[in-house]
Amino acid sequence: MKFTTLRKMTIGLAAALTLGGAAGASAETLRVGMECTYAPFNYRTSDGELVGYDVDVAKGVAEIIDADLEYVCQQWDGMIPALLANKFDLIVASMSITNSRLEKIDFSSPYRDSVGRLVGRKGMDKPLFDPSGGPIAENFAGLRIGLERASTYESWFNATLPDADIVLYDGSEPLYLDLVNGRVDAIMTNPMKAHLRFLAKEEGTNYEFVSPAISEVEYFGVGVGIGLRQGQPELKARLDGAIKKLINDGKLTEYALKYFPFPIHNQEWGND
Repeated sequence: MKFTTLRKMTIGLAAALTLGGAAGASAETLRVGMECTYAPFNYRTSDGELVGYDVDVAKGVAEIIDADLEYVCQQWDGMIPALLANKFDLIVASMSITNSRLEKIDFSSPYRDSVGRLVGRKGMDKPLFDPSGGPIAENFAGLRIGLERASTYESWFNATLPDADIVLYDGSEPLYLDLVNGRVDAIMTNPMKAHLRFLAKEEGTNYEFVSPAISEVEYFGVGVGIGLRQGQPELKARLDGAIKKLINDGKLTEYALKYFPFPIHNQEWGND
């Protein structure tokens, strides 16, 4: 009788310890999709470590919502299809929140500005934009413009300069190589990345921004957010709350200053 009672107590204590251990662990594991080649936002170091602004944001959000992360590297043009196919749970890959994307997936509130800018050789023969910032369509004639496939930049060109000679690339890195080699005359990309990756380096000495910053909400959205499948309001609310906390605690500024000399988000996004 005593042995039976002791055995029950032991089993009960073991169960309690198991439950207690589970309660102290992360509540869930979230799989995060990103390119893993898009420096300085998400990329691997020479040691294979995944780093960058997007990675910092993902880790910061995960800490707040008490989740573990698993990273899945995915080419850009397959990012949304892979999310919808349940290859991962979240997209944290500098993806702009646009109306066309909102038809397929949901987004958290924004954590980074979304803008595009053209880079070309210094001293181009003709200005590509007028003093008010509008593109001069006829001056694009004969120019080859490099863009990343399935990007907001491609959407903007298709709508604004449909007759432009566009060359599409799978990923951002080949853009710079082909620009230097003369295979394209200009590229449109993220100006923050372009400055750090190209213009501030020796290979970019003869190049400059050849357009103003372009941030039309219809094409570039209200900012960059975390993508998730539709129909998950609770998860979306947790992500929104975490991003707001990162803003108000100064963490997004801290993350940005690791890579840029300025914050890259709107502080008002942290307001109620």
